[in-house]
Amino acid sequence: MKHELYMRRALDLGRRGEGLTRPNPAVGAVVVRNGRIVGEGWHRKAGGPHAEVYALRRAGKRARGATLYVTLEPCCTQGRTPPCTEAILKAGIAEVIVGTRDPNPAHAGRGLRLLRRAGVRVVAGVLEGEARALLAPFAKWILARRPFVTLKMGMTLDGRIADETGASRWITGPAARRKVQTLRRRVDGVLVGKNTLLKDNPSLLPVPAKGRKPWRIVLAPDGRVPASAKVLSDGHADQTLLTVSNTCASARVKALQAAGARVLRIRAKAGRLPAGALLDGLGQLGLLHVLCEGGGELAASLIEGGLVDNYLFFISPSFLGGRATAVVGGRGWRMAGRPRLRFISVERCGPDIMVKALPE
Repeated sequence: MKHELYMRRALDLGRRGEGLTRPNPAVGAVVVRNGRIVGEGWHRKAGGPHAEVYALRRAGKRARGATLYVTLEPCCTQGRTPPCTEAILKAGIAEVIVGTRDPNPAHAGRGLRLLRRAGVRVVAGVLEGEARALLAPFAKWILARRPFVTLKMGMTLDGRIADETGASRWITGPAARRKVQTLRRRVDGVLVGKNTLLKDNPSLLPVPAKGRKPWRIVLAPDGRVPASAKVLSDGHADQTLLTVSNTCASARVKALQAAGARVLRIRAKAGRLPAGALLDGLGQLGLLHVLCEGGGELAASLIEGGLVDNYLFFISPSFLGGRATAVVGGRGWRMAGRPRLRFISVERCGPDIMVKALPE
């Protein structure tokens, strides 16, 4: 169907904004007249023009009587920018094709009703599944004020992330690692525990960045992060968020801030930082999508709390066995109560495979 053809183009455009728009959603739009695309655009940053406005500007006078394809229901309220419904009516658009409705209960359906009352033909739900997938981080944030969490785990075939000496580089190959760089460019924050930071000293920045600046989030309850850590010493400390316990010594907090990092204090329970409280804090900062890259104890905490929205397993065709570190730590589960997942897809990444899964 032609509707799906143009909506797919709008979705492709919308994905260009992933990792750039927080706390706004990533949205794409296309203007079509007489079977030809005459304007297109995507939302590039919060406070800037929305996707529809970019597309309408490109179309100019050709927008009159044309069809607008947009991945998300157009906004109808004044925010940092004027409502998109106003721009649509002013441009003379005759028909609006929408991927999915606004997930905000206060706004859902209002933009579509306004357009219909003004005489614009409206069709909603074209490629809705894909549109909702693009919107999922924003929907999670707008409804729960927490970021969407993707848990990424690189592991051997027997579920190990490091050998008995702690060495973990490289379990997976170059193709899988390139895929992870792509993931980093799509998110608002990359999260690791302190043990991962101390063992691997990762930069956590996407390479190449392509304009993306996700927060580098480190869970460090005691605030003991060496000054030599890349997240403090690589010249991008202003992109580092260190989450510490409310009992962390003030001198350590000041030292981290002096290095350029931002510090988020969380009330500890039994010496640990509750994962739910961490996500609440990240939500307050407007982060929509967080990629958790380790380690096993942090993964267990997120899984135990039912806080993972999406799983990505990068699996190497190799074994470590013995006392090698398990991909998920914690106390473990009994058979009857073990977390269950639903596999979505399997993809080859060089010699490795990437398995996508959702919580059941």
